[in-house]
Amino acid sequence: VQLVESGGGLVQPGGSLRLSCAASGFAFNTYYMSWVRQAPGKGPEWVSGLSGGSTQSWSADSVKGRFTISRDNAKNTLYLQMNSLKLEDTALYYCTRGTGEQYDYRGQGTQVTVSA
Repeated sequence: VQLVESGGGLVQPGGSLRLSCAASGFAFNTYYMSWVRQAPGKGPEWVSGLSGGSTQSWSADSVKGRFTISRDNAKNTLYLQMNSLKLEDTALYYCTRGTGEQYDYRGQGTQVTVSA
C-alpha cells in the first residue's frame, strides 16, 4: 500500500489549492478514504472523508462550505479542493485509508501554508 500526496504550497488568505493523493497497492475503489491535517503544536484533525463509491461523505465544521473531497477511482486518486483558505488552515495534510480516527495506512503528507 502506498499513498502519495501532492499539491500543497504557499497561498495567500482567500486563495485556493487542490491536493491529490495517489493510491496504489490495493483496491482503491473499495475503501473509505480521508484527509487529515496537523498544524504545528496541535493534534491531528480529521478534515474530510469519502466512501469508495462517493456516496457518503463527511467534513469537519471548520471546513464545511470551503473544502470539497472527491475521488477518481479510475485514476486511484483522492482529491481535496480547498477554497477560501484561512491562516488557520496552515498544516501538514495527509490522506488515510479509512477514517481520520481509524485508519491503517497514511501518506507522508503535503504542507499547506496560508500566509499574507
